[in-house]
Order: sequence, then C-alpha cells, then structure tokens
Amino acid sequence: MSLARTERAALADLFAAVGPDQPTLCEGWQTRDLLTHLLIRERDPLGAVGTQLKPLHSFTEKAEQGYRSRPWTSMIEQYRAGPPAWNPTGWGPVDDLVNGNEMFIHHEDVRRGQPGWQPRELSEQDTAELAKSVTSPLSRLMVRKAPTGIVAHIPGHEPVVLRKGEPVVTLTGEPGEIVLWLSGRDEVELEFGGDPAAVGALRTLQRGF
Repeated sequence: MSLARTERAALADLFAAVGPDQPTLCEGWQTRDLLTHLLIRERDPLGAVGTQLKPLHSFTEKAEQGYRSRPWTSMIEQYRAGPPAWNPTGWGPVDDLVNGNEMFIHHEDVRRGQPGWQPRELSEQDTAELAKSVTSPLSRLMVRKAPTGIVAHIPGHEPVVLRKGEPVVTLTGEPGEIVLWLSGRDEVELEFGGDPAAVGALRTLQRGF
C-alpha cells in the first residue's frame, strides 16, 4: 500500500489507542482537535477553506462544533474510511500525491506528542516516498525564507539543495525526519552541520507555508 494508506490506517489505530484528550505536536491541539481538522479537511469544503480565509471561518467553527459532540469511535471510523467518493483527494494517485505527507506528519504529531517517543523503522517503500518528497519543489518553498543555504543529506542518496546561499547548513537524517522538520516540527532526530550562528538562525526559522 501507499504511504497515504498505511499512515491513515496507523493513525486511526493510534487515535483509538490514546483517546481524544492527548497532546499533539500541533500547538494547542489535543487528539480530538487534530482528528476534527482531518475530517473537515476531507469532508467539509467550506469548513476547510474557512481555516485559511477569515470571512469563511464561521463555517469552520460550525463544523468543529458538530464534531465535538460526536462519539470518538465514530469520528475515527469515518477518518479511517478515507475521503468521500466526491472528493478527488481520495482517488488513487491523487490520494498518494496529496495525502502521503499529510498522513505521515499528523501520525507523528500524535506519536511524538507522547513522552518517550522513538523514530519508527519505516518500510523501504515508505522511505522512498518520503525521500522523493524531500527533493520536490514544495520542500524548497517551505524554507524559502531561510537566512542560509540548506543542503539535506539522506543516507544512500545524493545531497539535496533545498536553498541556495551562504553560509550553508547541512541537515543529515532519514527523509521522514527532514519532512517533519520542513513542516515546522522540532521533535526530530536530525544532525545540523555548519557555522554555529547559521545553525542557530535556521533552528528558529518558521518553516512551512
């Protein structure tokens, strides 16, 4: 199965195991808040747009209120089933393209929100999908405001220039760790190399979109 499908199933299982009131890496969000976000993203177009456009935020608030009153197990099973048939993000290759990183990142948001987390050993297929993400133009957009050059070193791969510039900071680690860092997460296992001042500046960079 693709990364999008394996991570969706694993996250649904984790939601069931930890319950609705556990912390996540999404600031201010417990697990119910994160699952609500995922359901609105896939099942409520106006609510999803309202997360980005303030004039439509009332639709998001209404959708959130509706999910707060629903049984936790019902929410999990609806999420596990994937997007409804009318949503193209659930259609084969589109699902892989749009949801692979999203499901992986939010799975780790829950995992790493718990004490004592450790990085997982991912399958070769999932690791390859994440490595491909690191080389995509979207990854470069996530660090477009960086004050330094950035080069990612993934074991077994050629270096990836994420941003040109001087001085250069290197990121060394598994592709999943780099994907998480690019998305703004700091609970990662990465080695930063380069001038200490440049590394310090990069660590405080606001990443993502």
